[in-house]
Amino acid sequence: MRMVDMIAKKRDGGELTTEEIQFLVTGYTDGSIPDYQMSAWAMAVFFRGMTARETGDLTLAMAGSGEQLDLSSLQGIKVDKHSTGGVGDKTTLVVAPLVAAAGIPVAKMSGRGLGYSGGTIDKLESFAGFEVERTREQFLQQVRDIGVSVIGQSGNLTPADKKLYALRDVTATVEAVPLIASSIMSKKIAAGADAILLDVKVGKGAFMKSIEEAETLANAMVAIGSQVGRKTVAVISDMNQPLGFAVGNALEVKEAVETLAGRGPRDLTELVLSIGSRMLVMGGLVGDVEEGRKKLEDLMASGKAVDKLAEMVEAQGGNKQDVYDLSRLPQAKIIHTVTAEQDGFVSAIDAEAIGHASVVLGAGRLTKEMPIDLAVGLVLHKKRGDQVKAGEVLVTIHANEDQLLKNALKEMEGAFQISTAIDGEQPLIYKIIEA
Repeated sequence: MRMVDMIAKKRDGGELTTEEIQFLVTGYTDGSIPDYQMSAWAMAVFFRGMTARETGDLTLAMAGSGEQLDLSSLQGIKVDKHSTGGVGDKTTLVVAPLVAAAGIPVAKMSGRGLGYSGGTIDKLESFAGFEVERTREQFLQQVRDIGVSVIGQSGNLTPADKKLYALRDVTATVEAVPLIASSIMSKKIAAGADAILLDVKVGKGAFMKSIEEAETLANAMVAIGSQVGRKTVAVISDMNQPLGFAVGNALEVKEAVETLAGRGPRDLTELVLSIGSRMLVMGGLVGDVEEGRKKLEDLMASGKAVDKLAEMVEAQGGNKQDVYDLSRLPQAKIIHTVTAEQDGFVSAIDAEAIGHASVVLGAGRLTKEMPIDLAVGLVLHKKRGDQVKAGEVLVTIHANEDQLLKNALKEMEGAFQISTAIDGEQPLIYKIIEA
């Protein structure tokens, strides 16, 4: 086989064989296929696309390019959850302990944040001493003991995807749907899940800006899951405004704990219950979504969901008292409020602008090496559709430096649109896609 032939074949709209795709992934991982040839192939895929079979083969080849986690020693059906990322998306912080409290084992590897898409691992480090790096045996033993563990991604998980993603980032091929879908799904498959719940975000604060784009990606990932024998469900959810009220690491942890206790924001609570109840169905614990929702609501009301998070924090080196006393979490030195200039209704909140403001404050990072400030961020007081009076607080900014506060305020100019009337409610969940 020759790489140049595969580039030409894809350029002309042809379909690569399973063997050709395996050759391509193996060669690029071991360095025998150079970046310039892989770049040409990725651009051909960008314009010509891939068939469902090709995309599935690429996913499996990338999943098999490094170590794969074997979760067979854990009892029950293991259900993983993945979000495509957004502003204020702390869903995993709630869903993981909640679903584990119900009886579904959650053995999850998560990443760090980049840009305004915050990382679950960064947020968990708001608990002093929380260990995100664990050996495989520590990870699995913790899931056996308490039913849940969330750790950083293994360094040798899907090395082919790591190389290809870095290349796509600098060759304007990130948006190729088959490459996005195979990138996400290869990591989920390598992480050992039996079933996968995907939260595909859509809107101004998400990677996918339109419903059509989000549906295309969701369908591609569900098709891959079906092809490789993993039950996969995709939930397409709104990211035109931040999820919940809090944006920023420790601030989002506080909101996640409040949500686990049944006192969280309406939108976050609804998304968590929708996702969590489907995970219980996929894990064979309940017969339908309604039964799953009732079970999760009962766990929130009883305090068992919060207790499960406390167990996880303690098992991974933190102090469980931080879960019960949220004042122990990192806190910013400067608290600044932004108020409404007129009466009316909040007709829109620019999630992207809020996200950029959080990065400017130090809550996010522009490169993987950048440190983050766990204490800073923003807390919204009004959401889309809420009535507001002139002088009422729209958002509270938590900062540690005056200049960064000024920069964040500049980023937020015009983020809140206030109108005399509202057009109607936008849905939180647009569509559920199953095989």
